[in-house]
Amino acid sequence: MAEKNLNALGREAAYQLANITKTPPQFGALTPKYLAKVLEFKGLEAGIYRVNRVVEGETPLDVLCSQDPKKVEIPQGFVDYQTKPREYQLNSISTIINMDTKISDVYSSPYDQTGEQLSLAIESLKERQESQLINSDDYGLLKNAAEGQRIQTRNGRPMPDDLDELLTKVWKEPSFFLAHPRAIAAFERECTRRGVPPVTVNIAGGAFIAWRGVPIIPTDKLFVDGLKTPKAKTGKTNILLIRTGEAKRGVIGLFQAGLPGEQSRGLSVRFRGIDDNGVASYLLSLYCSAAILADDALAVLEDVEVGEYYEYTQQSV
Repeated sequence: MAEKNLNALGREAAYQLANITKTPPQFGALTPKYLAKVLEFKGLEAGIYRVNRVVEGETPLDVLCSQDPKKVEIPQGFVDYQTKPREYQLNSISTIINMDTKISDVYSSPYDQTGEQLSLAIESLKERQESQLINSDDYGLLKNAAEGQRIQTRNGRPMPDDLDELLTKVWKEPSFFLAHPRAIAAFERECTRRGVPPVTVNIAGGAFIAWRGVPIIPTDKLFVDGLKTPKAKTGKTNILLIRTGEAKRGVIGLFQAGLPGEQSRGLSVRFRGIDDNGVASYLLSLYCSAAILADDALAVLEDVEVGEYYEYTQQSV
């Protein structure tokens, strides 16, 4: 009687019968977007925000403060306003998501395909929003800071002295520094080299280092040599210091309130219908801007070198 050889169950055959555990789609480009969490926002009704400012010059208060206390004359005058104040209009960031209904009907287990597509698109819009808040030519913080609020580093690398000088520019209740992660690492190296390591604070659900009690918030939207993720070991970037809040005459984010199909702050998701080929379409729109209420609410440290390293040998110590 011939013997029958029985082979063990093969890997590929077993794989076909296995109940595989899956993850939802992983989008590697997403970041925590701390700026949107720590920046104060104001909702608008008509999409326009006007910043009325006083004309620079002598006011009754200036006269009163400089007056000889022995004189009893009451100062006269008035406070004049700019006749053409700056108006900020909301910027629209939009995209359209198309989804074949056959795909969403058949393949929506264990994950809702339509929901996943919309979720990833929303996160992409918010990434773009953070970049625009910093880099937009129209209202971005980096390009709209006053000339008198811009300073240069002393030696290229970010030192404690440089951040101290930033604090002299935004000295009335500064809220946070904003810097690329590589700039933060460079600053920490300088602090360690000087023997003054910065402390850590917890805000907005994250742990951040702080200088003089002001947290340093990381963002990759403050580019290094124009890139989010530069490959070169050296490069230059900027560091911002911001006071936020309308009551503090600081920097505020702007968004459109009461949108049809509103999903979150300034974000609208609207169903556009299904075409003859069974493709469902969704319109996603995010309306945002930022306003600098006073020049001293924002300062920029320019040309920050992030590639300086040191050999911590016995001689250097």
